[in-house]
Amino acid sequence: MTGPSGRGDDGPAQPPVDVPEAFREAFARAHRYVADYFSRDNRRPSEGTIELAGERYVLVRAAALSKEFFELVAGLYAGEDPARAHNEASAFLFDIAHAIGRADARLFHAKMGVTDPIERLSAGPIHFAYSGWAYVSILPESAPSPDDDFFLLYDHPY
Repeated sequence: MTGPSGRGDDGPAQPPVDVPEAFREAFARAHRYVADYFSRDNRRPSEGTIELAGERYVLVRAAALSKEFFELVAGLYAGEDPARAHNEASAFLFDIAHAIGRADARLFHAKMGVTDPIERLSAGPIHFAYSGWAYVSILPESAPSPDDDFFLLYDHPY
């Protein structure tokens, strides 16, 4: 579905995440911030540059970064145990995605100027959706808290 920008976004009205009622306000605030961030784009193909809110981005076809990248890494273990090749490729892909997510989270926390744990958490799933990784549904059983009792149960339904 194409949103107001014509780029397929949903605009700031409906956050691209399902969350329990107790977290809706924090996620709505984060959605406004992330929507604004992604609306400030500057694409200069003649320079090979895509910027969002002054940050340089690259577009990568999803299959190239997931399925095809996984196959490439698994292929490096050709002739070895197929289970090991699968495990190594999975771990490497997870580590890359985790590192990208962590770096983006740090940037967003700093730019948003938030310190509250729920506020910090809220931008992550929304940024995840806007950047094309996945839609996130945070389930009601979740109990996000800034201590050892933290529990987040989520699904990526699409």
